[in-house]
Amino acid sequence: MGNLMNKVTVVGSINLDTNLRVKRMVKPGETIHAKEHYSAGGGKGANQAVAASRAGAQTSFIGAVGDDAPGKQMMDLLKNEGIDLTGIDTIADESTGQAFITVDDEGENAITIYAGANFAFGPKEIAQKSALLKDSDFVIAQFETPIAATVKAFEIAHEAGVKTILNPAPGEDHISEELLKVTDMITPNETEAETITGIHVEDEASARKAAAKLHELGVDVAIITIGSKGAFYDYNGVSELVPAFKVKAVDTTAAGDTFIGAMSSILKPDFSNLKEAILFGNKASSLTVQRYGAQPSIPYQKEIEAK
Repeated sequence: MGNLMNKVTVVGSINLDTNLRVKRMVKPGETIHAKEHYSAGGGKGANQAVAASRAGAQTSFIGAVGDDAPGKQMMDLLKNEGIDLTGIDTIADESTGQAFITVDDEGENAITIYAGANFAFGPKEIAQKSALLKDSDFVIAQFETPIAATVKAFEIAHEAGVKTILNPAPGEDHISEELLKVTDMITPNETEAETITGIHVEDEASARKAAAKLHELGVDVAIITIGSKGAFYDYNGVSELVPAFKVKAVDTTAAGDTFIGAMSSILKPDFSNLKEAILFGNKASSLTVQRYGAQPSIPYQKEIEAK
């Protein structure tokens, strides 16, 4: 692998997660007791940054928090992970993003998000951080922050020859074509792939059709994660379903985020080791789903590399 660390910059969301463990999901009009309650770091952006950093990448973050207690808590958490926080703005009169997550005994989750500061920045704030973007191997973004900000970040990255990775989650009905034009790699799950391409993805054949559509939209590398089946990639005329590791999942929160962060930590910018990087991502996410919580469940490089 060499000891040259990838420089990964994540443009994205920072949430404080409030987690509840319940026997089963609550029904409308019903009151139930939770078995456990805890708060932890979350937000797709922050999860991906933590995953990249723990997997060995030199990681920077661009985003925003509110001037409040959850914001300070999240900044401390990210700082403890060794993530460069110079790209994070603290916004007065704004709440830090929060997510309320319920996980039942089957490992299913239901999530309600309050975006707060995650939606309080745009292209102007991104432009001020262009040095950080240009000094990266990869720039990663998701859909929990403003699209206009992401487009700007990807444009700056593209002009500097920096590769961009779009995680189109949570699913959007319509993805801006100007964003896809500056996206080098897209990593939807099967539901998100269907939302973007209109093709129902359930196996390798349907994933290949969806990937062809993503290439048409201007994206070079398509990776479609198909739950416990694994990750299908299609790049440069080569495609394959890389199987997932068989494990007993207790909580799938942050599985996709772990996959992307870990993969980006060892991926070569010319995508020449794509399959190896996907395997590394699969291994990392297989560890995440065996533990509770978002960021607390994300593995470290030595755990992923352990056979």
